[in-house]
This record gives sequence, structure tokens and C-alpha cells, in this order.
Amino acid sequence: MATPFETLNDSSKEFIASAMKSVSALTQGLQTIANEAADYSKKSFEESSVLIEKLASIKSPEQAFETQSVFSKKAYEAFVAQATKFGELYADLAKEAYKPYETAVAKVAK
Repeated sequence: MATPFETLNDSSKEFIASAMKSVSALTQGLQTIANEAADYSKKSFEESSVLIEKLASIKSPEQAFETQSVFSKKAYEAFVAQATKFGELYADLAKEAYKPYETAVAKVAK
């Protein structure tokens, strides 16, 4: 039969292992989110630059308004899609970071 100190030692090792797995999942998830944010920012900047070039060559206010309207609609749709993707990434991050603790919680619940 294990002594209380051996049980505590085993539990501590298991908790540390779970914590390290959780931190690893957290790090990977945050890196994915950072890469996604950088890609979105780069794409958004490029599209804005193209808009400025188009607006510089337009002669009539009607064309400028139409070009800006089209750009605004596309930018809004891209933002909503990106926000949805970020929401999914954060939800996946939370799930992955919690996974290592599921077994420890199940053991404690018994």
C-alpha cells in the first residue's frame, strides 16, 4: 500500500505533466492565432493599398463612391468571416488546453 507521501508525489507528477501538456497546447494555439492575425492584417493592408490606387485614378465622384462601397462590402464580409474563424480558433484552444486535465478531474471525481 502506498504511503500518503508517495500518493502525493505521484499526484504532483501527474499534475505537472498535465500542466506542461496544457501549456504546450496553449502555446501552439496562440501561435496559430497570431499567424492568422498576421495573414489577415497583411491581406487587409494589400487590399486597402489597391483601393487607394483605384481611387487616385478615378475622375468622377460617382465612381469613387461606387468603388468605396464595393470595397466596404468586401471588407465587412472578410472581417465577419475572420471574426468567426478567430472565435473557432479560441474555442479549439480552450478545448485543447483543458484536455490534459480531463483525466485528473475524472480521477478526483471518483
